[in-house]
Amino acid sequence: MATLVIMPRQGQSVESCVITEWKKKKGDAVAEGDVLFSYETDKSSFDEPATVAGTLLAVFAEEGDDVPCLEPVCIIGNEGEDISALMPNANAEAVPVEAAAPAEEKKEEVKKEEVVVETKSADKDGMMKISPRAKNLANKTYADLSQATPTGPNGRIIERDVNRLLDNGQRLTPEQYEAFMKTGVAPAAETAEAPISAAAPAAAPVAEYEDVKLSNVRKVIAKSMHESLSSMAQLTLNASFDATQLMEYRALLKQNAEAMGLNNITFNDMVLFAVAKTLKNHKDCNTHFLGDKMRYFNNVNLGIAVDTERGLLVPTVFNADKMSLNELSANARTVIKAAQGGSISPDLLSGGTFTVTNLGAMGIESFTPVINPPQTCILGVCNITRRVKQVNGQDVFYDAMGLSLTFDHRALDGAPAARFLKELCTNLENFNLLMAK
Repeated sequence: MATLVIMPRQGQSVESCVITEWKKKKGDAVAEGDVLFSYETDKSSFDEPATVAGTLLAVFAEEGDDVPCLEPVCIIGNEGEDISALMPNANAEAVPVEAAAPAEEKKEEVKKEEVVVETKSADKDGMMKISPRAKNLANKTYADLSQATPTGPNGRIIERDVNRLLDNGQRLTPEQYEAFMKTGVAPAAETAEAPISAAAPAAAPVAEYEDVKLSNVRKVIAKSMHESLSSMAQLTLNASFDATQLMEYRALLKQNAEAMGLNNITFNDMVLFAVAKTLKNHKDCNTHFLGDKMRYFNNVNLGIAVDTERGLLVPTVFNADKMSLNELSANARTVIKAAQGGSISPDLLSGGTFTVTNLGAMGIESFTPVINPPQTCILGVCNITRRVKQVNGQDVFYDAMGLSLTFDHRALDGAPAARFLKELCTNLENFNLLMAK
């Protein structure tokens, strides 16, 4: 029995997903568990495995298509099986173009300067397989579809194929394009804008630049950061603390991690732990600004800025203030790996009440982190530097770690933000005592 595969809903807030790559083509054999296609939301990427074995009988969306959640994507069944009942009402698998008449019947009608050709995109039924996006782009740019080399599944022209034509200057006049779409007759080479020369092609010049289309993740980041900076009154406070005890405590943890059954607890884990505990005394910093009201949270849902191949993601560790250092380290590692691997649930990329971003490993001494709205604060963790302070009249070298706190001045004033940063520095400077609380 044939099975209809639909676009999954990854998280309650996700309305549609973009298909990034088909792993199987129409007609391919499919085993249970085989990956059919890869797709992405605006924040995560996923693989869709087959839940049944059979043959991929039909495909309704191509790479680059934005498919609404729960809409049909493909059908798996047995060869020769009737799948008409499962076919969607609006099947965009092929956009018909009136078939060209056989050459024998058309010879008298075609002018001498015209050349009747079988387009690379035409199948035996005279159907030009082209995705809706590609057709829309071609209609706007008059790309010469007769020269297109389809790279989509089942010989379909997709958007990147049209872009390749445009990059090569393979365009038609509006009249030529309209005639081709009606008749399937390609224009003569000499009337095209980019005629093919019989001479050997010259070496292609090296491009001065490359235009790369923004990914969905980059678009979301751009929109969010612009909205953050344009709508908030952001101010950054910088401070540092003596990290001697923090470093000694971590060395002790590393030395005894295996014997005590502990995780590999990092400096970042220790900062996250101190932030979660300190925020309990500073509710002004653990809030959402909602325009006409403030939302104060009783628990700390800690956002962690993560650098991934797809861009900056901020997964959330919920109820971080209720966790031990070892528990927080384990939960942080889980969401960070999921974000980096592109498999994190979109539900874990929202709901944060405070965010921590760490650039210390890159040697950054101070920076201005951008708030993740509707949160009102974000803490930047900087590197460890060697400094000098006076102890009993003597100059003493010590290791200092820098912290940069950006806050929304609409939601809280400088004094409450400074008090939080001061207590955080004290707690980190006396980490042993913080663990005893």
